[in-house]
Amino acid sequence: MADLASAQKTFEALKKAYAAGDSAKTASLLGTLKVALTTFPALPPMFEQTPTAPQELLLARELLEYAVLFSVSQKDEAAAERNFNQLRPYYADCRHVMPASPQEHLVTGLNLLRLLVQNRIAEFHTELELIPAAAQADKHVKHPVDLEQHLMEGSYNKILKAQGALPSPDYAHYMGMFTATVRDEIAACMEKAYATLSTSAAAKLLSIASAGEMLSFGEGREWTVAGGDTFVFRAEAAAPSAKDIPSMQLINQTLLYAKELERIV
Repeated sequence: MADLASAQKTFEALKKAYAAGDSAKTASLLGTLKVALTTFPALPPMFEQTPTAPQELLLARELLEYAVLFSVSQKDEAAAERNFNQLRPYYADCRHVMPASPQEHLVTGLNLLRLLVQNRIAEFHTELELIPAAAQADKHVKHPVDLEQHLMEGSYNKILKAQGALPSPDYAHYMGMFTATVRDEIAACMEKAYATLSTSAAAKLLSIASAGEMLSFGEGREWTVAGGDTFVFRAEAAAPSAKDIPSMQLINQTLLYAKELERIV
């Protein structure tokens, strides 16, 4: 069995490395500690009643919370999901043997936001049903819940405004992905609704403050700039004419069908 005191000492080093932004050291210590956790019998699914069970459970829960936060900071969505799934039993099954975690609402909110960004709406609502009502009122959980409501309502402007009122800096990565998706949706609607639009009006609709950023966004969608201040989304479509009908092709096909029918008869 791994020594609990040694694991706790290593965990303190991990927290210092994470706070200092040392990704390589954090990842290395995370791997070492996860291996050590496999030797603690008090952890799920065994839940053996050992003399150090409370300390083992607290260490494992806090370590996995850091694992989730680190995965998010590294933009590793698969690892974030995997670490949260490992953490789930500590929130769901260990409430009666451990004090509440100060990080629980933050980590839970990040998981909801990840599901929302990945458009996994059914799983989002399943997770939400498992969260106690009191926890849903916390700002970290309420933020993704409000975003999902705005999304269902089509209130894209509220989603873009929410980027400036994050409950924690840890939300920045997922929120950046979410707002980028929303901007693409708004831009697609603009392309359908307008043939041309001034750059200032486009910037207002997309909640983009910088003129340079607006032009860069337009270039990314292959919008043409006319007169220096107007986006052209599409060329005027020509009115259909008789020339557009592939008459010779239709005649040849009809003659071919007639010839085949004659052979059958």
